[in-house]
Amino acid sequence: MEVQLKKISKLRDGMSFDKILSEKTIFKDLSVLSPHYVPKDLPFREQQLHEIRSIISPALKSQKPRNLIIYGKTGTGKTCTTKKVMEEFQKSAKNASIHYVNCRIYNSRYRIFQKILKVYMPELEKAGFGLPFLYEKLIEIASGGEQIVIILDEVDMVKDLDELVYTLTRSNDEIKKGGVSIIGISNKLSFKDSLDPRSRSSLYETEMIFQPYTAEQLKKILDQRVIEGFSSGTVEPSAINLTAAITSQESGDARYALKLLNKAGEIVQQAGRNKVLDEDVEAARKNVELDLTMETISTLPDMHQIVLHSIANLSKTGSKYSRLEGVENGFLFSGEVYEEYEKACKKLRKRPRSARWYKEYINDLEMLGLIITTPSGKGVRGQTTLIRLGPSPESIMSALKIGITEQF
Repeated sequence: MEVQLKKISKLRDGMSFDKILSEKTIFKDLSVLSPHYVPKDLPFREQQLHEIRSIISPALKSQKPRNLIIYGKTGTGKTCTTKKVMEEFQKSAKNASIHYVNCRIYNSRYRIFQKILKVYMPELEKAGFGLPFLYEKLIEIASGGEQIVIILDEVDMVKDLDELVYTLTRSNDEIKKGGVSIIGISNKLSFKDSLDPRSRSSLYETEMIFQPYTAEQLKKILDQRVIEGFSSGTVEPSAINLTAAITSQESGDARYALKLLNKAGEIVQQAGRNKVLDEDVEAARKNVELDLTMETISTLPDMHQIVLHSIANLSKTGSKYSRLEGVENGFLFSGEVYEEYEKACKKLRKRPRSARWYKEYINDLEMLGLIITTPSGKGVRGQTTLIRLGPSPESIMSALKIGITEQF
């Protein structure tokens, strides 16, 4: 009994916060390595900072700014740069306000209106207020002379995007003194193609593209974060160079680079060592790529997930055209994937989208590196697209939303 009590006592000691906090660590401030951290200085985005400031500055003089759409791949600094300008704007604003909305979370016109307006009316947190009421409140607030700037991050995630864009832009027709302006942030250059011509024309926007970071730029960004995030001398310069080189070859995604370095640090920490080396970066690479793939899949919109599920399901059972000449092993015909997608929608009681939309989903999934597409070769009658899954079907299935997979 006494031995057992000693074991329990040791276990309690090992689990105590004091014990954990007293352990030596190579990290100085983990938050600095987070993708949500907004640094004091944003290297290589000075021009973009200046342009965004110039575009929205009229709001500080009670004039309506032009709408702005910012494009760029994941990890190119779009959100970070915009939030930096937002912080500066809020310090100078008098008859103006700026609101940040993550459209992956607030993904409908109603939820976006509610998110913005509860700043002015906390009681809107409660249910029961209809969209017409929210719209009238927005008009009322802006008509008091306020310039309202709305940042819509990942704007292409909004389910009723057409209605949102049209409602916000056309609201200015009813506002007397103030105005409503939009800053849309999107990974997709083609996102406007899905808009109705009326919505597209009323947007009347300025466009800006954020290019991926180069290896040299990533190295300098990582140098900055290592100084702030790691204890002095715990990261080899060659490990930083390798992280930058790997990332620039893959995507130029600064978030990937930070996650890679963070994971390498965790590997060193768990091994009880005190320095991040090249081999730790290489070891971290596999884990990070898997983590990011799973994260990407789990946050896809429903229709993208259903298409991906259809590809994964067919990849497991095999293509009925696999024996045809010109069709490599593992590739699926676009047409059979679309048929599988229609069956899946029917099973989930969702209305399948048209072939045009299906092609958009395929393009998006390829852009995210989840699938590979290629034109059909010789021996295949007609021209079609062949599709092959990137990760294994099993890993895809496990990462998809439970609500999508549990009904199959």
